[in-house]
Amino acid sequence: MHTVEAKGILSAHNGMNVYRGCQHGCIYCDTRSKCYGMTHDFEDIEIKLNAPSLLEQALRRKKQRCMIGTGSMCDPYIPLEEEWQITRQCLEIIDRYGFGLSVLTKSAHILRDLELLRHIHAQGKCVVQMTLTTYDNALCSIIEPHVSPTSERVEVLKTMRDNGIPTVVWLCPILPFINDTEENIRGILRLCVEAQVKGILCFGMGMTLREGSREYFYAQLDRHFPGLKQRYIASYGNAYELPSPNQGRLLHLFRDTCRREGILYRTDEIFEYLNTFPGDTPEQLSLFG
Repeated sequence: MHTVEAKGILSAHNGMNVYRGCQHGCIYCDTRSKCYGMTHDFEDIEIKLNAPSLLEQALRRKKQRCMIGTGSMCDPYIPLEEEWQITRQCLEIIDRYGFGLSVLTKSAHILRDLELLRHIHAQGKCVVQMTLTTYDNALCSIIEPHVSPTSERVEVLKTMRDNGIPTVVWLCPILPFINDTEENIRGILRLCVEAQVKGILCFGMGMTLREGSREYFYAQLDRHFPGLKQRYIASYGNAYELPSPNQGRLLHLFRDTCRREGILYRTDEIFEYLNTFPGDTPEQLSLFG
């Protein structure tokens, strides 16, 4: 790991990433792609030491409260967070200034900040988002080797439910020939129903690969699923989008379950929900478009 003094922390759409790089080791990670211009090794985590002070400066300048998002490019609860607590400091600032929070993670370490999340939600809005790719802990340990297992992530969702904090699940990626089975999708959906999630984001049953992420993914296939790389190359070549051959029936299962259980599943509706701070007007929401 190494530390830097960042020039800014909030994006144009009020998103922030206090770390750069990741320790989770997910075999499919898109953030490894060369298009993001990372100038250091992916596992050499960049810690933005001044992220809390930059965030406080940014929030002081804002004329009205809004949702602040984190976790889109780097999980805010990687193991280094236990030592450095940059995420914790930023959440305390968000809470102090009365802003909302939308946080995406794969880690049960978020429970450390449960009371803080409760307070943020009580005075405005907090949404906890959790990625689920498989209901099977054994498969999870292969495709997401250094992440909280699915069972622990689901317990996080249930804890948030019991504390009145809404949750959204990211059902992605679905890796062709690996977790693109009806059994897996049914298993994940069952867990989501039990946890009473507000919404489930699904961008199609499949995955994407770009230069940088493709090479790492294929190396992990050779390691864990011998022979499967050749099937990928024969089926998709160098395509960016890799839809599952089972996509049609899996999407039907996904949508039918969400409609029956009253779970949000349209991406535009979910993102509007995530970006909406209580009291926002349609004109204000257009700023996030």
